Order: sequence, then structure tokens, then C-alpha cells
Amino acid sequence: MKVKTGIGLDSHRFVEGESNRPLVLGGLVFRDAPALSGNSDADVILHAVTDAISGVTGRTVIGAVADAMCQDGITDSKAYLKVALKDLGSWQISHLSLALECLRPKIDPKVPALRQSLADLLGIA
Repeated sequence: MKVKTGIGLDSHRFVEGESNRPLVLGGLVFRDAPALSGNSDADVILHAVTDAISGVTGRTVIGAVADAMCQDGITDSKAYLKVALKDLGSWQISHLSLALECLRPKIDPKVPALRQSLADLLGIA
């Protein structure tokens, strides 16, 4: 069995001041922290995962493809991830490891939900 590994990275600044946007990480909404700035929902976890998949497929999604989708009103990062997953063809993701560096929000209480969200989105049992 041939194995390919992709490494992804993403970062966004917090929105300064008040914002009606929620903070979205791994497809989950965190209400106890300010939103991240971006033309999409700025989900740094899903952007990094999408970027890692792009490293395997050779087609960059975060960038021109996602920007065009944003211009069409598609700002949910799950949609970008779906594009990258489609590019995998017959390849399957068997494992995901990620590191998230932040002082806020508190991630530990949501780790089980984050794991489940990512497993569901990626089709990992």
C-alpha cells in the first residue's frame, strides 16, 4: 500500500472590536471567543486540513479556488474541504494529527466534539 502525507498550515488574526461573526474551529462554533478575520468563516483547522490534502493532490484549494467560492457567497470552510476531498479520488485519509496554538478559546472542553466533527467530515472511523 502506498502512503502519501500532507502537511497543512493556516493562521488568521482575531477580529478587532465587536463582530457578529462566530469563531469557527474544526466546523464547530465557539461562542466564548472573538471570531477570526477572513473572507470566509476563517476556520483555521479546516483550512490547514484542506491545505494538507492539497499537498497530497497537488491542487491548491485554499487561495484562488476558495476565494472564488467566497465571491460566490460560499464562506463555509467545509465546502473548501469537500473540494479537496473530491480531488483525492480513490485515496483515503486514515489518520489526522493537528496542533492548535492559542490562549483562547479553551479547547480542551471541546476536544471530543472536535474529534467527532473532523472524523465525520473526513470519513475517518
